[in-house]
Amino acid sequence: MTASGFPDTSGIGNTVAERCDLGGCPTKAQTVAQVLGFDGQHVRDVLADGRGQILFAVALGWCLSIGVRLAYPVLLPYLQSGLGLDLTTAGFLLTVLWLAYALGQLPGGILSDRLGEGNVLVLSTAISAVMLGVVAVAGSAPLVFFATACFGFGTALYGVARFTILSAVFPNNDGTAIGITMAAGEVGNAVLPLVAGGIAATLAWQYGFGLAVPVFALVAVLLWLVVPARTSGATSAVDSLSLEAARYVVAELRRPAIIVVTVIQILTYCIWQGFTGLYPTYLIEMKGFSEAMATGLFSAFFALGIVVQPLTGRLYDSFGIRRSLPVVLGVITVSLVALPFLEGFWPVVVGTVFLSSILGYGTITLPYMTAAFPADMKGTGLGLLRTFYMTIGAASPALFGILADNGYFDEGYIVLAGFAVVAIALIPLLPNEARG
Repeated sequence: MTASGFPDTSGIGNTVAERCDLGGCPTKAQTVAQVLGFDGQHVRDVLADGRGQILFAVALGWCLSIGVRLAYPVLLPYLQSGLGLDLTTAGFLLTVLWLAYALGQLPGGILSDRLGEGNVLVLSTAISAVMLGVVAVAGSAPLVFFATACFGFGTALYGVARFTILSAVFPNNDGTAIGITMAAGEVGNAVLPLVAGGIAATLAWQYGFGLAVPVFALVAVLLWLVVPARTSGATSAVDSLSLEAARYVVAELRRPAIIVVTVIQILTYCIWQGFTGLYPTYLIEMKGFSEAMATGLFSAFFALGIVVQPLTGRLYDSFGIRRSLPVVLGVITVSLVALPFLEGFWPVVVGTVFLSSILGYGTITLPYMTAAFPADMKGTGLGLLRTFYMTIGAASPALFGILADNGYFDEGYIVLAGFAVVAIALIPLLPNEARG
């Protein structure tokens, strides 16, 4: 480290100079890759000893889980017309989905600690397949709401277990592994909403959900075959629901690192939920995009996460949360403020590129949050916090829908930018090490 507190890069510079002397001067992109640690050896270290197939299976399951959930915003206009919903009610459907997902985090974390992370991943995927089948055959708004809630709860079980299993399997590269997994989710977010929108336009929205059911079943089998049933110890802090266990959990939750990162996570999750929930509708109603154009741009937004998330995950591994997170949140703030003032197709496209930074904050905050808990309660602790911040964040689409219905669609994005500013102000309060 230098006196200014930044990493000492002199060794990197000398290595580059030596290579130039030999006629092998690297390109600018290669130099950046060296700084971030993205070289062949790093990739081999991440994937060695069978970890690659575990990462693939977990990432594939997450790709499907979140991709189908993010198909909902694209299908919202079709659901509105098919079920006779206004914007407020349509936004509430998204709130139901994400609230159920939030409420399932704590049970998912407890089950992860007690039954084993791999077992919970399989259980989550199987439940999701069944509930998605119910969504596909639902013929009324109440049944769609009910089945959506059950589907959200089922996918929630996947949420915590994927973090704890990756943290255990990749102890020295958890940010990178989580970043890759979340990037796989962005593949699902880019492809599955686009496919669902195409199916809805040519057939009916129900077919998009129905065709995903056998895919969920196949992924459940893959997870069962490849992922270890348990990566944590044979016992956990919540093997018995006692007063002593509760005191232990509460004592950990009161640590400064956990309190501050949770507040930041609440703010940033509200940004993610509010933005993604109604962005296709915003493009159609406020920017004059067609439904096909809005769907395509929404898919492109998530496709950009394939690049953004591994990069921000590696930034966290290299520089820590206090140096990497302010940069990401700064880009988010400027992009959200600029969005209402962008007019025309290409300015909005460029704005969406910068808005994809919203997808990168989680690969910084979530590894930090996971590392903050001791091994015997990672699932329970992370599940409790995820239930807490997701329950609050689940209200964001409904509140955004109310603003939109009352003529304040543009102003809603300024509010989200304000959340990012508050989060930036809190970052200096975070300890350098999550368990320091």
